[in-house]
Amino acid sequence: MTRLTSPKYLLENEYKRSIDRDAQSLRILDPFIGNMNLRQVHQDSLAGFIASRKKEGLKSNTINRDLAVVRRVLILAARLWRGDRGRLWRDDRGRPWLDTPPLIRMLDWKDARKSYPISWSEQERLFAELPSHLREMALFKVNTGTREAEVCGLRWDWEISIPELSTSVFLIPGELVKNGEDRLVVLSTVARAVVNRQRGDHDEFVFTYRSKHENRPVERINTKAWRRARDMTGLTLVRVHDLKHTFGRRLRAAGVGIETRRVLLGHKNNQITTHYSAVEIGELIEATERVGYQRGSTPTLTLLRSPNVDANGGSRKSHAFGRNKKGYAYVTL
Repeated sequence: MTRLTSPKYLLENEYKRSIDRDAQSLRILDPFIGNMNLRQVHQDSLAGFIASRKKEGLKSNTINRDLAVVRRVLILAARLWRGDRGRLWRDDRGRPWLDTPPLIRMLDWKDARKSYPISWSEQERLFAELPSHLREMALFKVNTGTREAEVCGLRWDWEISIPELSTSVFLIPGELVKNGEDRLVVLSTVARAVVNRQRGDHDEFVFTYRSKHENRPVERINTKAWRRARDMTGLTLVRVHDLKHTFGRRLRAAGVGIETRRVLLGHKNNQITTHYSAVEIGELIEATERVGYQRGSTPTLTLLRSPNVDANGGSRKSHAFGRNKKGYAYVTL
């Protein structure tokens, strides 16, 4: 299937922000259904692919991304795609390739991984083990709520000066943001200091890695160095995206309202983010300052976690854990 339909699908959907991920799905699927015609592709014929991916330790949501591409191709083949002169694509016997698209069920193994917002002490331990360029990126991320791709691709051209506040913000173009909206990134004192330390290192990108011969952009934070730092600190289940969750949880613990949190986290809000006034931006900056790390002044964040599971997924016995009157486990961060 994929060898016949992949080029057409990729060409017609090249505008999609996730087209690279779709192309990756088609490559992964090729060994399993690449030689099949469309009539042979259905839930049962995908069983081998699903079993193989599950054996690799992948979760159902990850596999569903690949299945969604299959489902989309089948729907297009049955309902939209036409050959020359408006005729349906036909096989060598003159029959349409696909009369109706088969039902492809999405998986639900109840295995979705819960977010793991980190405490201040965990942040200190983890960041201390990171190489300097990743430490700066992680520090920026946990103080702005930006996604990994937004941090890695951050450009100086997107910086906008706000003279009234003696600061600047970044406006990431919507075509590079997951929800398609322009992404306003305001800078707290900590985030602004991180940005200022990068000035002069590269003409285009904010965050770079200094190799022997040049400064080059960093493609990802989730590298071997990141995973090594997690292992060394016993935080093996902490993902890069958990830094965004951490920022969101700290904002909520500080009493920041939901609408402000949505803006700061870059969630879809159907507002024109380029029309914020200096006063509104000042209010957003003030909200981020409420979760900046200052000993004795940051809000206490209490997370409900299983008392028997630690950041490694194993058993944990710690005096930091207790139970409230309703029996919920808690840890104060």
